[in-house]
Amino acid sequence: MNTEKELRSEQCHLFLTDQEKTAIMDRMKQTGITNLSAYIRKMAIDGYVMTLDIPELKEMISLLRYSSNNLNQIAKRANETGRVYAEDLAEIRRNQDKLWDGMNAILQKLGQME
Repeated sequence: MNTEKELRSEQCHLFLTDQEKTAIMDRMKQTGITNLSAYIRKMAIDGYVMTLDIPELKEMISLLRYSSNNLNQIAKRANETGRVYAEDLAEIRRNQDKLWDGMNAILQKLGQME
């Protein structure tokens, strides 16, 4: 199987001023890309790199982790006792509502992007 490096047999050389290289490196750092070749290819082919900083997304990840852990605990208790408690179901519903609210906030924010 060919590796990525073997597939790229063509080279392209360019000359930059110190200021241009600094500007490219600064923009590359802002995107979180650490490979200069990958960054330059992406910019040359697509013309942009989009980095999303959405705090609601980080909160969604935390809610998903919390909800998953909670659901696992409830499932374990249900398997041990053979019963599902109303309070456990209410907790699942509350967590699901929070997840849906968070997802709606993210979708609204993405819809406002240009």
